[in-house]
Amino acid sequence: SLLETQLEKVMKLCGKMVEAGQTYNAANQLFLSGLAELSTYHKTDGVVTVRANNKLTAFKAMLFDQTQRAIGQQLTNLCTQFLPQLMETRREFVRIGEDLETAAAKNAQVSRHKAADAERASHLLLATRKCYQHFALDYCLQLNTFKTQQRIDVLNSVFSFVHAQFTFFHQGFDLLRDLEPTMKTMAAQLSELSADCAAKKKELENKHLLVQQRDASGEPMVSPCPGSDDIIQGYLFKRSRRKSKTWKRCWFTIRDNQLIYRKSHKEDSLVLFEDLRLCAVKSLEHIDRRFCFELLSVQKCCTLQADSEQLKQAWLSALQGSIDLAYRERADVQVTQPKELPPLLSGAEASPGPPARRPAALGVALGGPGNHRCCDCGEEEPRWASVNLGVTVCIECSGIHRSLGVHLSKVRSLTLDSWEAEQLKLLCVLGNDVMNRIYEARCSEEGRVKPKADSPRAEKETWIKEKYVEKKFVQLSSSGDDEAGLRLYRASTAGDLVAMATALSEGAEVNGSIGEEGGRTALIGAAVGGSLLACEFLLQNGANVNHRDQRGQGALHAAATAGHTG
Repeated sequence: SLLETQLEKVMKLCGKMVEAGQTYNAANQLFLSGLAELSTYHKTDGVVTVRANNKLTAFKAMLFDQTQRAIGQQLTNLCTQFLPQLMETRREFVRIGEDLETAAAKNAQVSRHKAADAERASHLLLATRKCYQHFALDYCLQLNTFKTQQRIDVLNSVFSFVHAQFTFFHQGFDLLRDLEPTMKTMAAQLSELSADCAAKKKELENKHLLVQQRDASGEPMVSPCPGSDDIIQGYLFKRSRRKSKTWKRCWFTIRDNQLIYRKSHKEDSLVLFEDLRLCAVKSLEHIDRRFCFELLSVQKCCTLQADSEQLKQAWLSALQGSIDLAYRERADVQVTQPKELPPLLSGAEASPGPPARRPAALGVALGGPGNHRCCDCGEEEPRWASVNLGVTVCIECSGIHRSLGVHLSKVRSLTLDSWEAEQLKLLCVLGNDVMNRIYEARCSEEGRVKPKADSPRAEKETWIKEKYVEKKFVQLSSSGDDEAGLRLYRASTAGDLVAMATALSEGAEVNGSIGEEGGRTALIGAAVGGSLLACEFLLQNGANVNHRDQRGQGALHAAATAGHTG
């Protein structure tokens, strides 16, 4: 009862923790969305960081999901499967104990003069005692079994939880380490931008001082615009063509041989005259308002008013000069484009100079056939691998592989975990190209399109489950699982890893006994054949090293007999 109370407490606290984590994740996702919207104003800054934070949020969601499975599901199984049965056995044990007490009392009460009653009472007491003893023995067995099982389940639950934490920080470290070159690039850009900002601020302050001085001297507020396509810009009053007494102040610009104006900063610019070469400009002296001039074309005319005589003359000169220049210009004028800043790269691409040295395991693994891209989405230079499948995967697909369970995919880091030589050989002999020919053989027949590196996580998860769990795209043999098991055995004896992987994909049981071979398994066959790599592949895929054939010999017996001490 105390254990049940403690289990329920742990599961309740786990549920609250996961719920709080999911609430945090949802709030964090909203924050990242806001950050992404903000980054649209500065398209070259901060985009990579937001993308990395999105991946970290996905890793946190995986952590909460795996925690829920590790604590909730496993401990719930212990409470629902074993405890009720144990309690029922205890109730029966108590009941039979009470029957024994009753039988003993009845036996003691029988008179010595009633021989028949005494004999029946003695037989009943004996039978009840034997039943009680048998039930007590069964009850003890269940108690001891439960004690052992609950230790396994609790330890397994805690181990799964710690493993989920380990995986989360493992993936986070790998992701952030990949971002280190990008962060250095961003830091350099930030330093450069800070220097540019300080210089620009000083330049603007100087211009502000000059404008103040010019205003004090009464100079016009229009001038050529260096660094811009605008020839001249400034405010003018424009007379309405329908209401001659109505004037509206607008912002005018001469650009690309056009006169453009905007009524307010909230409205879009409008083209008043599309081609100034078809226009004539003249000063107006006969109307009541001062500083006016007129622009005429074949189709329309427009009356404009400046704020002063100097501004009027500046606009007249600019308009006439623009008209004259448009006639002199050739049609094939070369327009130079401003230099664009290089796009912000992510990962190792952002660092200039020669590429950094890869860890030894990573370099060997990526040299396998097709291993330089993720087996399931094609992302370049994956940093994770599935040992039992013999493929390399990116960090996002590695998380999906982990969720399948270690009986389907054993994922390890190529940069942080230690690798044995035989394990790396599996990645080189098999590799992404070979395994995709096996697990994606019928992809086109099923009308499925393989996800890409930028595809949504849900699409990748569906693909990976169809590919490895349901084996939806494997070209199945018509001979059945028994024939596949025989082919697995023969391929293991020959050390043919590709044929072994094909047989496993077609449903061959890795620990299946082959009757034609004296009850041997594929692992015993690999030991007889002497292929250490075949043995490693089978062990990674769940082969039982303790299985014995019909003569009572296991894989180690067979290896020793054949002289394969490796």
